[in-house]
Amino acid sequence: MKDANDIYDFNRLYHDYKKRFTHFAKTYVDDLAVAEDIVIDSLMYYWENRLSLENNANIPAYILTVIKNKCLNYLHRERIREEVEKYISDKEEWELNLRIATLEACDPKKLFSDEIQAIINSTLDSLSEQSRDIFIRSKYENQTNKEIARNLGLSIKSIEYHMTKTLKVLRVALKDYLPFLLMMFIDYN
Repeated sequence: MKDANDIYDFNRLYHDYKKRFTHFAKTYVDDLAVAEDIVIDSLMYYWENRLSLENNANIPAYILTVIKNKCLNYLHRERIREEVEKYISDKEEWELNLRIATLEACDPKKLFSDEIQAIINSTLDSLSEQSRDIFIRSKYENQTNKEIARNLGLSIKSIEYHMTKTLKVLRVALKDYLPFLLMMFIDYN
């Protein structure tokens, strides 16, 4: 008979206090579904621990204390979740800003010109010393074919031969960059 009385008392407690308990919990957690879950969990907690309570215990106050503690736990978890979300959001924003800044600082002409210069240097290193010297005098030191011929004691035809040979080797080495080189020298303004 005690079990039937316990069930009756529990049902009466549930019907008498569920709305008040739910309103109390919703005031703090600001979500009706969460508040209802907390109230049900708290009532179940009471039911599972009812035998360990003193006979003169204020059961509604006990359940309200359980609800209060479950609301606090929920709010602490929410705070941690929001802090983690903010941290992730801040990290993502920082990474996005870094990508934007890196991309803004990126100068494709500089990237390609460094790459092209490395290919030119490598190609020049593969040429004979005389061809390399003639090309450097012509393109980097701005000497005319006549000046180069006079300084090296060669004929102008010999200088033209070395320049033609060097330009042909460079054209092959730079074949993938020719469209880019054309874009670098064309002004679209």
